[in-house]
Amino acid sequence: MAYVITQRCCNDASCVPECPVDCIRPTPESPEFATAEQLYIDPDTCIDCGACVDACPVEAIFSEDDLTASLARFRDVNAAYFERHPLESNFEPLVAPTRAPKELGTLRVAIVGAGPAACYAAEELLRRADVEVELFDRLPTPYGLVRAGVAPDHAGTKLVSNMFETAFRRDTLQYYLNVEIGKHISHDELMAHHHAVVYAVGASTDRHLGVPGEELPGSHSATEFVAWYNGHPDFADREFDLSGERAVIVGNGNVALDVARVLTMNPDDLAKTDAADYAIDALRRSNIQEVVVMGRRGPLQAAYSTPEFMALTHLKGVDVVVDPDDLQLDPESQALLDDPEVEPHLKLKYTLAQEYAAKSPTPGNKRIVFRYLVSPTAITGDGKAETVEYVHNELVSENGRTVARASDRTDAMDASLVLRSIGYRGEPVADLPFDEGNGVIPNEKGRVLTSAGDPLRGVYVSGWIKRGPRGVIGSNRVDSQETVDQLIDDFIQGKLAAPQADRAALKTLLTERQPDLVDREGWKAIDAAEKTAGKVGGRPRVKFTSLENLLKAAKG
Repeated sequence: MAYVITQRCCNDASCVPECPVDCIRPTPESPEFATAEQLYIDPDTCIDCGACVDACPVEAIFSEDDLTASLARFRDVNAAYFERHPLESNFEPLVAPTRAPKELGTLRVAIVGAGPAACYAAEELLRRADVEVELFDRLPTPYGLVRAGVAPDHAGTKLVSNMFETAFRRDTLQYYLNVEIGKHISHDELMAHHHAVVYAVGASTDRHLGVPGEELPGSHSATEFVAWYNGHPDFADREFDLSGERAVIVGNGNVALDVARVLTMNPDDLAKTDAADYAIDALRRSNIQEVVVMGRRGPLQAAYSTPEFMALTHLKGVDVVVDPDDLQLDPESQALLDDPEVEPHLKLKYTLAQEYAAKSPTPGNKRIVFRYLVSPTAITGDGKAETVEYVHNELVSENGRTVARASDRTDAMDASLVLRSIGYRGEPVADLPFDEGNGVIPNEKGRVLTSAGDPLRGVYVSGWIKRGPRGVIGSNRVDSQETVDQLIDDFIQGKLAAPQADRAALKTLLTERQPDLVDREGWKAIDAAEKTAGKVGGRPRVKFTSLENLLKAAKG
């Protein structure tokens, strides 16, 4: 018997160093780790010790014998990876990361943002130095996209926050929530109170389609919709037109699949999650029967991960529809698929599409329809979104890349709701340099760089604002370790300026400027109140979705 890693895998690699026989791949040191869809366990080497299970923060690892019907296929997924990448174990001892010597005194670090990248950075600092960490966020709640971005029906993925809660119990880390940098405290003031500041502010805006009619009512970003159904206080008052029978999602990454599931799943099932109550009520009244997911390239180039695509198989009362004609591959894609060295997940992605295409629709079921090789050209309607016009694409090779090029074939479909899901983009941070082209703060391994390319003393970045909007939650762990490596090294080398004021002075300053700041006790009160409310209905929590109610709960 062996253990199997399944869809929930967050790629934070906590399990890798715990395996006594080194049978989990890829490792963080592997070139393919950054683009890995998930991690895998070699079934021929696994000794069934369970160390990886204990280490997994999102409960993604199961014994072969305990796999449910919806997860059984992951046994083959794990095995197929090692057929393509035979395991080469080496039992070289792990090299412990550099720890700041105690004689250097206490390292003081401010982290701006409280999402996964920020939390992984804080956790790493707490392990590697005599440190005082202040965690800032403009919202009254921590954990960023874990709370407001992960789909409600992916409750297992949200479990990563439990790991952070455990790590942050000590007073060495303090919460300063409902505090906005640039409003309640400036960058220069943060620097005056700390040796270093780490910005982990994510990529907060979405990319636009750039087509006529994009701003019509009924046309929104998927970012807004996700934040709305997850109870983000900035989006609780948004309204989405669910009166029609069809919604169109432009883009086919994992966020698009999350949105498609939420729009089609049984509201009774959604009511067992931590989705916002107002969203559950709205979805109960929804008339949407079909969600069309549009991708500009073909089925091999689709942005969704294979595990997420496979999970749609088990969505109750929903047919996944793929037109067999859309699976006709261009010569280059066919050659890629026929290559004996093709990655197993890519072949499985295409096989799944074929399986969906071969199924007959079930009368009365809702539908998630995948359309490949199409791009919207306009959104039209009488004062609101009513029709999506689109062009059929052809795949061509351009500078070694497969790209979509518009053909002369056009078409249109009715839709009362249009959601764009084509990626995120970082926003400039006051008083810091910014790379407009890439939407990131320029940096080298996390050290922020000036326009001249020199390190900006004591300023670092982690997460999407550092590397761009790619990777999953766990990708931030390795990313944050790299940033903390640079910070610790600079501290040891004496390159950081000593704080001009201490922790007590910072607390006094912020209490004066923001009487409604939420500290550790305030967040614990919010957390406890939400979980208590959830117990009544058998839910993980019932979220407070307004700033007023969040602050009221924080004060008990």
